[in-house]
Amino acid sequence: MSDQTVNYLTNPSDSTRYEILRNAFTNAGRPEDFENVVELLNPPPDITSYAAPGAHKNIKVGIIGAGLAGLSAAFELRKIGVEVTLYDAMEDRIGGRVYTYYFDQDRRYYGEFGAMRIPLSHGTTWHYINLLHLNTISLTSPFPNNFIYVHNTRIRRDRDGSNITKYLYPLFNLTDYEKSLPWSELNDYAFDSVLRSLAPYTRRELLQILPAYSPEYSFYINNSIRDILEMRGLSQDAINLIASVDPLIGGLLNTSYSESLQELYSMDFLNTYRIAGGMINLPLAFYNSLTSPNPGEYDIAPDLLGNVDIKLGHNVTGIYQSSPESKVILRYNNTYMTNAYEEFDYVICAIPFSTLREVDIKPFFSNQKMQAIRELFYTDSLKAAFFCNRRFWEENTIYGNMNGGISFTDLPIQSIIYPSDHIQCTEPLSCSPLEPGVLVASYNVNQDSIRVANQSESRRFSLIKRNVEEVHGLPENFLDSIVEHYKVVDWNHQQWFRGAFAVNLPGQKINFAHTILEPEYNNRVFFAGEHTSVKPGWMQGALYSGMLAANTLAMNLR
Repeated sequence: MSDQTVNYLTNPSDSTRYEILRNAFTNAGRPEDFENVVELLNPPPDITSYAAPGAHKNIKVGIIGAGLAGLSAAFELRKIGVEVTLYDAMEDRIGGRVYTYYFDQDRRYYGEFGAMRIPLSHGTTWHYINLLHLNTISLTSPFPNNFIYVHNTRIRRDRDGSNITKYLYPLFNLTDYEKSLPWSELNDYAFDSVLRSLAPYTRRELLQILPAYSPEYSFYINNSIRDILEMRGLSQDAINLIASVDPLIGGLLNTSYSESLQELYSMDFLNTYRIAGGMINLPLAFYNSLTSPNPGEYDIAPDLLGNVDIKLGHNVTGIYQSSPESKVILRYNNTYMTNAYEEFDYVICAIPFSTLREVDIKPFFSNQKMQAIRELFYTDSLKAAFFCNRRFWEENTIYGNMNGGISFTDLPIQSIIYPSDHIQCTEPLSCSPLEPGVLVASYNVNQDSIRVANQSESRRFSLIKRNVEEVHGLPENFLDSIVEHYKVVDWNHQQWFRGAFAVNLPGQKINFAHTILEPEYNNRVFFAGEHTSVKPGWMQGALYSGMLAANTLAMNLR
């Protein structure tokens, strides 16, 4: 991507976001959801509601993990004077699963291997973006003409899905009733109509972590996407069509249906945005603030702020407590020492349960917490970014003429994401398709990401290129002279993550969500991270959870 010429819906104000959202909820036939979604996704009360600025200079807190959850928790705790030590196992970067990779020294061309979009409804994310003075740019293409390549058939995406109805329906053995429904109605029957069938007060539960849920909502928590589609009478070919046209849903058919409902509820794919220059600028802004003795983000006297010591390359290997009333001891390794120990009054654990699983915990946390650590499902995801010497997808040929957006396919790569930096060029000549660009050539989840990743580097590179060529109708080997550099990240093989993001399997939200948030060691250890939130896989979930953990700790100090 390059940010030189974008001039389209940049930096939306809160009032602009709310206006767009309010209209969208009204058009979707559920205007009453607007206020509920805004309330539930806006940030929790400021930590100074629970403790005065500088009130706890004598408190020492250890935070495990310098992703967005750990960074936001440290940012909040600093307001009340807490002394924070922030550990992260990675030496070379900060931000966890926010991962921007730059292909050039000028940082013009980059790929996003983790978080890549910000929905309008994610109020906590916008809170920090505005507070840290970051610029945002719309990802929405005014002409959604990307490809759908399914069943060896290439069509253009259109707003009402009429091309799917016309060209793809005949390729699947649909029932007469399914054939009678245009794609927009078939897709609505599979998902949106279910959401609308729930009462507004029940829909609120989609964005809440509660000790128990209503029977109406629990039904959808306890069944997978495939289960519900089958219960609604859809044929296997109709399910196959849905999974092929939207392979990111298709890759997660075995996960809880409620996961899809909560994203629909808050319109997570409506008018999304990105951070100018790369998403990594959000964790970097946190880092710069936390390491500054006089940060401009706080309306608090510098002498009242706590200190934050960020220790990169420090892998926490043990969490211990000698007695129910004692402090918490963390054991860690770094480049210079192994089995070093440090004692804290409180700890916030903000690493994925997939890596917490191998940390030595003595005594054990509660039985149900340990069960959640063992069982919580993390899906894999693979992203491959191609640095191309020209933007073939923007050329005015049958192979492209696309600017931004995403193409879907039933091939193993699942989806292709196009850079959005040319979407609204004020000077078309400055946005030539002859300019280099970064194409996310593959973004897939679950089984396909495992299969694509688990082969030699050269074979994987070749497979992804051939898949992209096929989706675009390009001659074989066309990309060999176009792709100058590439990078692949498979999150299952990132040793400090071992999975892309948490996603609930049927029943897991009921069994684990409330338990995951409960503190341990007599209210000495708290938990944060996207996996502890109602928005797993999103920056919103991580940021909100960090604020919530900090608030809960502050309330415990009263």
